[in-house]
Amino acid sequence: MAYEIDEQKKIGLGLIGFGILFTFLAIILFFDRGLLALGNILWLAGVSLLLGWRSTLQIFTNRMNYKGSASILLGIFFIFVRWPILGIIMEVYGCIVLFGGFWPSVKVFLYQIPVIGWILRYPTLLLDRLRGSSS
Repeated sequence: MAYEIDEQKKIGLGLIGFGILFTFLAIILFFDRGLLALGNILWLAGVSLLLGWRSTLQIFTNRMNYKGSASILLGIFFIFVRWPILGIIMEVYGCIVLFGGFWPSVKVFLYQIPVIGWILRYPTLLLDRLRGSSS
């Protein structure tokens, strides 16, 4: 196997999954602050374990990523001071800015998953087929 996942990375993926789950539940439950805070803590711990402490620190302190890092930290602050909607908006923006360079890799990875890859590629295949039949 070209890329093996050790136990630390498995725990990191689990923590990220639980962080996303708690955040999703918090949004469904009308922006419950406790679940949002727990989701944020689990997500940050998961990212740190998945990428490694040094890589995580480099991502968050890189000069090009200051806008994303500041947005995520400001979002966490807003959640802790009882402004959860503004905090979530800031965190989503920060994640998009901070991890924007990873989207092409994520796209390639998602295309390789059997069912999800087919669902993601289906609209493109359908459009290509429609263009080909009209000529």
